Amino acid sequence: MKKLSSSEIRQMYLDFFEERGHTIMPSASLIPVDDPSLLWINSGVATMKKYFEGRVVPKNRRMTSSQKSIRTNDIENVGKTARHQTLFEMLGNFSVGDYFKKEAIHWAFELLTSEKYFGWDKDKLYMTIYPEDEDAKKFWIEAGVEPDHLIDMEDNFWDVGQGPSGPDSEIFYDRGEEFNDLAPDDPENYPGGENERYLEVWNIVFSQFNHKPDDTYEPLPRKNIDTGMGLERVVSIFQNAPTNFETDLFLPIIHKTQELSANRKYGKVAADDVSFKIIADHARAITFAINDGAIPSNVGRGYVIRRLIRRAIVAGRDLGITENFLYQLVPVVGKIMQSHYPEVLKNADYIEKVVQSEENRFNDTLSDGLALLNELMDGVKKSANKQMSGADAFKLYDTYGFPFELTQEYLADAGMSVDAEGFKNEMQKQKDRARNARDDGNAMSVQRDLLVDIKTPSQYVGYTQLTVDNAKLEDIVFDEQLVDSVKAGKAELIFDKTPFYAEMGGQVADQGVIEDQDGQLVAKVIDVQHAPNNQNLHTVELVEPMQKGATYKLVVDRNFHNKVEKNHTATHLLDQSLRNVLGGHTQQAGSLVEPNYLRFDFNHFGSVTEDDLKKVENMVNDQIFAELPVTTIETDPKTGKEMGAVAVFSSKYGKKVRVVSAGDFSIEFCGGDHVKNTSQIGLFKIVSESGVGAGVRRIEAVTSREAFEYLNDKEGLLNRIAAELKAKQLKDVPNKVAQLQSEIKDLKQKQESLEAKVASQQANDVFSNVKDVDGVKVITGIIKDSGMAQLRQLADTWRTKGLSDILVLGTNSKDKANLIAAVSDDKVKAGFKAGDLIKAISGTINGGGGGRPNMAQAGGTNPAGLNDAMSAAYDWVKTQK
Repeated sequence: MKKLSSSEIRQMYLDFFEERGHTIMPSASLIPVDDPSLLWINSGVATMKKYFEGRVVPKNRRMTSSQKSIRTNDIENVGKTARHQTLFEMLGNFSVGDYFKKEAIHWAFELLTSEKYFGWDKDKLYMTIYPEDEDAKKFWIEAGVEPDHLIDMEDNFWDVGQGPSGPDSEIFYDRGEEFNDLAPDDPENYPGGENERYLEVWNIVFSQFNHKPDDTYEPLPRKNIDTGMGLERVVSIFQNAPTNFETDLFLPIIHKTQELSANRKYGKVAADDVSFKIIADHARAITFAINDGAIPSNVGRGYVIRRLIRRAIVAGRDLGITENFLYQLVPVVGKIMQSHYPEVLKNADYIEKVVQSEENRFNDTLSDGLALLNELMDGVKKSANKQMSGADAFKLYDTYGFPFELTQEYLADAGMSVDAEGFKNEMQKQKDRARNARDDGNAMSVQRDLLVDIKTPSQYVGYTQLTVDNAKLEDIVFDEQLVDSVKAGKAELIFDKTPFYAEMGGQVADQGVIEDQDGQLVAKVIDVQHAPNNQNLHTVELVEPMQKGATYKLVVDRNFHNKVEKNHTATHLLDQSLRNVLGGHTQQAGSLVEPNYLRFDFNHFGSVTEDDLKKVENMVNDQIFAELPVTTIETDPKTGKEMGAVAVFSSKYGKKVRVVSAGDFSIEFCGGDHVKNTSQIGLFKIVSESGVGAGVRRIEAVTSREAFEYLNDKEGLLNRIAAELKAKQLKDVPNKVAQLQSEIKDLKQKQESLEAKVASQQANDVFSNVKDVDGVKVITGIIKDSGMAQLRQLADTWRTKGLSDILVLGTNSKDKANLIAAVSDDKVKAGFKAGDLIKAISGTINGGGGGRPNMAQAGGTNPAGLNDAMSAAYDWVKTQK
């Protein structure tokens, strides 16, 4: 067999299909764009949904790609099996209503067996087919497959509910008897069974039916091809690797981890090998995810990143690595993938910073996890069966990264056990949640064939003119039908040319009117969107009847349009200013350009300081005041990139692109409308900055008149404040405010001093009232007109003087109540915990709380329940004996 690197295999696949008329599509971001159903891009076809659904007609109906993907539904199996990965690359070729089964099958067999390409022995290949798919069987035999290498499989039918579906063929490679892990008579010992010998390398889906709501199937008007070949699996075959991990995609990471470990070597100890594999896999996943804009957090995809990082760190500790190490693997991943993903190495410094910060954070979390483990073990000691619940063990696993085996070891050393079955149940619940989310994301809708069939050309002329006098009405869509005329209501219209901008790239659609040749109003344009074949589709409310083939005057609302232009150019200036101030890692994550304001989302690790925000705002205004010319040229994408143009997201660009420049300051690919000179923007003002998701920040801003009105309103507010403060000039306001704050601080201190004295006087009576509850000395009391600060001071006094074993104090202020509980050190050792006590009594005040074993507090909304809380405290003490 040929000896090929992963880079060579990837490129050979793409070249093969490019030679057969396919367009090579760049690998899209792992973070889905305009697809809220997906947490991650989890397959090659996930990036093609818009084409298969008919929302967009591709420039070329034949496409191929090597798409990076993430799946985390089986994360606990990573490292323990030969081929489970969180990040993987899916090679694929796609046909959207172009070629079908014959071509897909013949090309697949040619790629796999031709000496010019993979050159695999055809006798080692087996294909599974859907039993009723006679065409697939015929074409495989035509291609050169022996009939006894074709296997009928009832499961070979791709169907995820309503929408496109169809039979599929899976291709298996026989790795030989040395990989056989089953007995000869084992029912799974065949191509397609659960075994190590026959490795699935490719799946070809023949999407030819529409699964209808009544569970019947009808033929699709356009049949599609969707294939997926796992790069990691194919590389393992070429490099004769026992698992995916002994390939050039993983070994450099494993070798670097060896250097960082306590003299551990891969391939020596099975348990160590699992740790090496977990680290190598997770290092790849987090590097690519962070590069694409994901940031560790406690929700969504940020939680996935945090969990992977922590799991890798725990694996590192199993290898004797106690210092931060994971960030050092980032450049190793970048070098491995440099040929197809050069941006990873380019952004390595930023990715390392994020990973190292999370490693630092986890040291604290790991300590918290150990503290919780010890606390839970204390509870297990008191239980009858000396067994930790599965739910508690799962919490340690899921929240703190504690492997179940580690929890078992801790408990076993202390003569206790853990409910393994309960843990498995909790794990299954999590898997079910992940599977449900995944199934929803894979669903597709059927193409809106009416719009797909409309191929009438339509020219957008709004870059240079906002009125078209003689626009021919080419198509009318009314009630999902093509009609020749329409009298009333809403309709969708396509003209041969139009000045109306169709919503795209964050810029909202133009508004305006349609008139007849006599100047009479016939319709109001309320929205404009792109039809699948890229025409501008106008949604209108009719005033008068309209006729196909007639000519009309199209008039864009000039004021609306001009305000949008100003805000759009301002977003370009803002984008570049953010890169200049915060760093080149910032990427646009979304935008909205309205006439009255703009919104700009961007990826950034951490909050933006007030100082940096002011720098950004000043930089944008400097470009406005510099009166930079805004120019647009049309060129090809390659030339645009060579000019330094910034691309948005993972956008796919056609043969021609528009490059918009604001002087030498900003240059971007953009199909939107812009001012001719930055001075037309007038003024730029940021009105808010906030976080909207894990690692995503949002800036909202205004320009021109709206910026002036915003500042004018602020000045009016300041004038009113100055008048209230009796400040003669605005510049005197800060001093007046400082003076008031100082006076308030003094008054608060005096108030707290008086409250402390009153509380201390009341405490003398409370502290003298010690009750004996089954041998435990308890003090309880209600301190009137006090606060939590005073209760804490009294608790400190109580502890210093050693007045009793347990203290419970309460106080009220208007409609709020506070409780504090304290336990002496001796009683803490005996098993009495203030946190448990406060939880037991806080319900009486309609509240809740918690704290440490020796001190805890709670707040609530029912002051009337304070007396009941004191009684409940005595009852709780009795239950602890």
